[in-house]
Amino acid sequence: MDTDLIKAAILGVVEGVTEFLPVSSTGHLILAGDIIGFTSETAKTFEIFIQLGAILSVVWLYREKILSSIKGLGSEKTNRLFLNLLIAFLPAAVFGLITHSFIKRHLFNPVTVAFALILGGIAILVIERVVKRTVVTDADDVSLTQALGIGLAQTLSLFPGVSRAGATIMGAMCLGLDRKAATEFSFFLAIPTMFAATSYDLLKNLHGLTAADLPVFAVGFIISFFSALFVIKAFLGFVKKHTFNSFAVYRIIFGAAVLFYYT
Repeated sequence: MDTDLIKAAILGVVEGVTEFLPVSSTGHLILAGDIIGFTSETAKTFEIFIQLGAILSVVWLYREKILSSIKGLGSEKTNRLFLNLLIAFLPAAVFGLITHSFIKRHLFNPVTVAFALILGGIAILVIERVVKRTVVTDADDVSLTQALGIGLAQTLSLFPGVSRAGATIMGAMCLGLDRKAATEFSFFLAIPTMFAATSYDLLKNLHGLTAADLPVFAVGFIISFFSALFVIKAFLGFVKKHTFNSFAVYRIIFGAAVLFYYT
């Protein structure tokens, strides 16, 4: 088998498994790509493209809710959900446009990711220990103020290694959502956020691709979709019974190992 197809499959699994867990998919992709030697300009576009596979898994999993919400536009409940998602989406969208070039140029490296993994792990442990009170148990019941707070928390994930899922879920928990509601709102917010971010990056980078790249992109996309679908289902079951402490410990150990390896 073509070695590029093997690399595409590996990165597809990495993206699908890590995208919706609080461990930073971007950080893992940077590290995995560096380890297997998949770091060209085409590889960077590939990593953006396979994120679409992961986000489509959320669309598929929540297809009934998404369709019913579209049909129910005009009702108070549906309007509130869409408004909340818009409010939560805007901070990262605006800040991302302003800082995108700087972040891509200066922060996408293993050492930066390692520090972010460690600090993020410590933050999760602190939040799990300190935050005890929950007032929202359903993602549909998020207030406008909470949505804005979650959106502001999401801006932290622009820093590679922080984790979009980790920032939004932990931010939501700090604002009174229980783990399940925080996780589901994070999933819903991922749809506009990731579609916007990946579309923006792809439009800037598609000019360098050729027909020969299509098999590699297709393999990564498909594997990312199915691995993310499996992980999302398992993760939703996990958060009903467990804290996020195990992910925090993983982040700290993994981040320390990366620092040791690269310094």
